[in-house]
Amino acid sequence: MTTTVPTRAVAPHGASSAPRARRGLSASRRRQIGAAYALVLPFLVLFVAMVVVPLVYAGYLSFYKKKLIGGTSFVGAENYLRALTDPSFLSGVGRMGLFLCVQVPLMLVLSLFTALALDSGMMKLAKVARLGIFVPYAVPSVIATLMWGYIYGPDFGPIAQMARGLGLGVPPFFSGTGIFFSIINIVNWEFVGYNMIIMYAALRSIPTELYEAARVDGASETRIALSIKIPLIRPAILLTVIFSVIGTFQLFNEPNLMRTLAPTVIGSDWTPNLYAYNIAFVNQDANYAAALAFLLGIVIMIISYAVQLGAQRKERRA
Repeated sequence: MTTTVPTRAVAPHGASSAPRARRGLSASRRRQIGAAYALVLPFLVLFVAMVVVPLVYAGYLSFYKKKLIGGTSFVGAENYLRALTDPSFLSGVGRMGLFLCVQVPLMLVLSLFTALALDSGMMKLAKVARLGIFVPYAVPSVIATLMWGYIYGPDFGPIAQMARGLGLGVPPFFSGTGIFFSIINIVNWEFVGYNMIIMYAALRSIPTELYEAARVDGASETRIALSIKIPLIRPAILLTVIFSVIGTFQLFNEPNLMRTLAPTVIGSDWTPNLYAYNIAFVNQDANYAAALAFLLGIVIMIISYAVQLGAQRKERRA
C-alpha cells in the first residue's frame, strides 16, 4: 500500500508565504523611503524658502522699474541693458577681475605649500600648525577686517607706530594701490587655511605605496610633490579655484568696513556686490539692484565654467 504526499497542502502554503515576504519587503522599503523624505524635508523647505523664492522674486523685480508716481511698470530687459552700460558696475567687475588674477593665485600657492608641508610628515607639531593655519577661517570676516583695520591704522596701528619709532614713513595701507593689497592680505589671511584643509584632505587620500615606490626609485620629496601629489589632487585644486572665483566676485564685508577707514579710496562701487547693495538700500532702487545681482551671477557662472573647461582640456591633453 502506497501513501501519497499531500503536495497540494504544501503548495498553497509556499505560495502564500512568498507574497507575504514580498509584501513585508515592500512595506519596509516604503518606510525607508518615508524616513529619507522626512529627513530631507526640513532642508528642502528651507532651501525653497531661503533660496528659490528669493531668486524668483528678485528675477521678477529685475523686469520692473519703479515710477515716481503710480508704483512700478514692466520694462523688460531695460534694467539689464542699463547695467551693461553702467560704468560703476563695469569698473567694479573689472576691479574684481584684477583682484582675482592677483589674490587667488597667491592664496592657492600658499595653501598648496602649507598642505604639502603638513603632508610630508617632516613638520614638527603638525597638528598644532594645521589648527593654527585653519583658525583664521573660523574668525568672522567682519571681526577679521576690524582687526586688520586696527593693525593698518596710520595713527594708532602697531605697524605705523613701529615705523615712526624707526624713523620711517607710515606705510600707505589706505592709498589707492595700498588698499587693494591691504584687502588682498585680509582675504588671504582668512581663506588660506580653508583651502589648505581641502588640499590636505585630498593628499591624505593618496595611497602611501606610491610614495614608497618613488622613494625606492630615488625620487626626492620635491619630485614626489611635483610628479605625484599635485597631479593627483588636481580635482581638489580645481574645486578651490572655483570657490575662489565665486568668493572674489561676492566680496563685500572687507571693502564695506574698510570704506570707513579710507572713504576717499573705496567708493560705493568698489565691488559689484557693494554697488548693488548701495543701489538697493541707499538709493532705494531694488529693481535695478536685482538686475545687477543676476548679471553678477551670470559673470560668475561664465568664469567658473571657463576655468573648469580649461582644466578639463588640459587634463585631456595630459
